[in-house]
Amino acid sequence: MINIKEDEKLNTLNHSAAHLLAHAVKHLYPNAKFWVGPVIEEGFYYDIDLDDEVITEEDLAKITKEMKKIVKSDKLIKRIELSKEEALEIFKDDPYKIDLIENMPEGKIITAYKQDDFIDLCRGPHVDTTKKLKHFKLLKVSGAYYKGDSKNKVLQRIYGICFENEEDLEKHLADLEDAKNRDHRKLGKELELFMSHELVGPGLQMWLPKGATVRTELENYIRTKETKEGYNHVYTPSLGSVDLYKTSGHWDHYKDDMFPVMKMDNEELVLRPMNCPHHMLVYKNKPHSYRDLPIRIGELAPDFRYEASGAVCGLERVRQMCQNDAHLFVRPDQIKEEVSSVVNLILSVYEDFNIKDYSFRLSLRDKDDKEKYFDDDEMWDKAETELRKVLTDLNLDFYEAKGEAAFYGPKLDVQIKSAIGHDVTLSTCQLDFLLPERFDLTYTNEKGEKVRPVVIHRAILGTFDRFMAFLIEETKGAFPLWLAPTQVNIIPVNNEYHLNYSKELEQLLKDNDIRVNLDSRDEKLGYKVRESVTKKIPFTLIIGDKERDTKTISYRKYGTEETVNVSKEEFIDLLNDTIKNKN
Repeated sequence: MINIKEDEKLNTLNHSAAHLLAHAVKHLYPNAKFWVGPVIEEGFYYDIDLDDEVITEEDLAKITKEMKKIVKSDKLIKRIELSKEEALEIFKDDPYKIDLIENMPEGKIITAYKQDDFIDLCRGPHVDTTKKLKHFKLLKVSGAYYKGDSKNKVLQRIYGICFENEEDLEKHLADLEDAKNRDHRKLGKELELFMSHELVGPGLQMWLPKGATVRTELENYIRTKETKEGYNHVYTPSLGSVDLYKTSGHWDHYKDDMFPVMKMDNEELVLRPMNCPHHMLVYKNKPHSYRDLPIRIGELAPDFRYEASGAVCGLERVRQMCQNDAHLFVRPDQIKEEVSSVVNLILSVYEDFNIKDYSFRLSLRDKDDKEKYFDDDEMWDKAETELRKVLTDLNLDFYEAKGEAAFYGPKLDVQIKSAIGHDVTLSTCQLDFLLPERFDLTYTNEKGEKVRPVVIHRAILGTFDRFMAFLIEETKGAFPLWLAPTQVNIIPVNNEYHLNYSKELEQLLKDNDIRVNLDSRDEKLGYKVRESVTKKIPFTLIIGDKERDTKTISYRKYGTEETVNVSKEEFIDLLNDTIKNKN
């Protein structure tokens, strides 16, 4: 979907449409007061205080009608420049605007836009007449805390979208409907992949048997791939002492995102938010020579981060996650080769999952933010220069983003455009000169001297939780055969005549490591076939007289209505080849 915020024409249209919305609301609700109405990627919204009145989804129709009335009246939209004193006088009855104005610097020219009897603060630009705002749609209404602070009043937020023509609007609405149908939370419930419960708590998802099957396949897939690349996998505790994170530096930079300290006897323990401190100690467990490096330590590790209850979202944003994590301990002369290997592994995985819409981002620190990052200019300059040089030498097409680095070093982020238009960081590769220093990590070089290794942090699938959310939305829940929770569904036409042969087929498929379901319920054939399609099972076998008598198989692939008859051996070969090639 198009990013409204980044398109100059659409940005202007949606800025103007936000004011059109506020204008209509002011006509219908004279006591309304307005906070902000910005343009966002998906269109625009306006936060409104209506005192005790509540706008519902049903009320959007009458607001739309009033907006269309204003559009039809073709009101001129005029830009007005105001001094701070003039602005305070005009908006003296609106405390939200007063707050905005009073926080503006002295001497600043304040701009507002006026259309007929409505005026509002805005930097603009806007279109010159309301007549140009014909093609809009109000999408939904929700609540939002004033200034995003849960201690403040909840305002009513109305979302909308505006385009230059009806065709673009209709296409966008169709895209929104598609995104709604792809929502991993909706599909996760319908396909029985995962669940949550208020007794467990927000952001703590439970993987149901079908979802657990997919996750197990993902774990086996990436562990096998990493093992072939020379990774050694470990298991480390989900707890760590406060001192561990003080040593790593995470305590100073990350403690607000961690769960509270658990004090027991004389110990202070926390649930770990990341795995690198543990892996530093795994490396330090024994001495190393320059000949031993690189050492690649991997782990499929559960981590815990305190997300506000209002921020958690399905599997995409959770409080407990499982990371596809690894740390590479390398000599400085190995950095380029190892980063290259990580990039090649990322690209190999993306090919297997048919991921094509991605870009590389070099995430750097913000030099003006001394609190967010470890304060060592020399270290940062060295790390950023090193990583930039490696990416340039690898001929990677990347862009730079200031302020997106980890607190200990710069990183290469792979930004994925999801099927519903979200820009998601999936894979990362980070260069770190800091943690080897803080944990006093060494190896013996060719001269017999103790020197520091460099650490490369990397995650290929990111977290299995977020990757699963991405995968559900990308496939609409129709997983490729190798990942599907149920790969084959067997439906006997009549249990009395066809069940025995169906059971033979079930056992044959199980013996070939195929995940199979035999639907022997006393239901009509058509109902069972439709349900098999609804569950998005890759292959449905329909077993009747012909199949029983000829010892063959008739199958339908998900997404087609064609029925194909083959021998049992041919079908097994088809399944094995499809699974092996990850088609």
